[in-house]
Amino acid sequence: MSLNHIRPWRNIYRRKSRQIMVGNVPVGGDAPITVQTMTNTLTTDVKATIAQVQAAADAGADIVRISVPDEASSKALKQIVPEVSVPIVADIHFHYKRGIEAAEAGAACLRINPGNIGDEKRVKEVIKAARDHNCSIRIGVNAGSLEKHLLDKYGEPCPDAMVESGLDHIKILQDNDFHEFKISCKASDVFMAAAAYQQLAEATDAPIHLGITEAGGLVSGTIKSAIGLGNLLWMGIGDTIRVSLSADPIEEVKVGYEILKSLGLRHRGVNIISCPSCARQGFDVIKTVEALEKRLEHIKTPMSLSIIGCVVNGPGEALMTDVGFTGGGAGSGMVYLAGKQSHKQDNDSMIEHIVEQVEKKAAEIDAETAQAAE
Repeated sequence: MSLNHIRPWRNIYRRKSRQIMVGNVPVGGDAPITVQTMTNTLTTDVKATIAQVQAAADAGADIVRISVPDEASSKALKQIVPEVSVPIVADIHFHYKRGIEAAEAGAACLRINPGNIGDEKRVKEVIKAARDHNCSIRIGVNAGSLEKHLLDKYGEPCPDAMVESGLDHIKILQDNDFHEFKISCKASDVFMAAAAYQQLAEATDAPIHLGITEAGGLVSGTIKSAIGLGNLLWMGIGDTIRVSLSADPIEEVKVGYEILKSLGLRHRGVNIISCPSCARQGFDVIKTVEALEKRLEHIKTPMSLSIIGCVVNGPGEALMTDVGFTGGGAGSGMVYLAGKQSHKQDNDSMIEHIVEQVEKKAAEIDAETAQAAE
């Protein structure tokens, strides 16, 4: 439940963008901010790619992107799309035929820069294929692949060059009466990306796809993405996000949700509030949280769980969570339910007990939600 009505300092006022559809998923407008990732399997390995897409979907990905670099990948995409449960974005770069093939294969969106795929005739063919197959387009500007004339003009990649590139590509689509598009303006430099996105948000009403490209490994990339995307989202900019990590795509989805959850923009699964632990802890907080994160991955219901090692902050944190456990003494701690002290629990069996309490609370929330919807 949102507390923004009594805590106005928590409000985020999202930029008004027009809404498009990526398959059956709305992007922009008042739709929830969606989380994306991208497969890293060979697209031609159909079985492995389907498995990775489904794993990402199970982790919460709303949309998944797949690279389509050659004709064999186009053929594989036609086999993949019917077997997965989320819309697929086909990643196309320079070859216009791949864009046409991907649209025909059932892609929900093409990631393509229309100015990079050849003459006006080829651009029109791709746009026609997208229109004929109800396929949207993402314009994907990247600081590392700007057009030569813009690099000559500005001397180096910079926010102005990125935004000009994006607006040039937008004009091509609009001149062809195609408006089902979103746009990204990515850079690996957090400052450059943030500045470009801010300018872009003022220059167009198109839905914006946020990302810090090539952010790095799991730890460094998570930090860069949290800073860059977090600040933009806090300003109300962004309709869909992809966290780019040199890691398993599932980790990208997890980090994406954690960023959105920390800002109150999406709520999915268990939000664990835990202390870093110290000499006061009444149980091993770090190992307990690690175990609970794995044991509670199956919970999709939005809810909160506090795991605090001692009574200094534990009772206070438990007041604001659905389920809580605070370390005490003599090998046991206190369980809190709905913010109220409930009962003691031995440390030895606390993990199993907490999982049971969380599952029970999730079932109650789901039942209440279903009843309210009737």
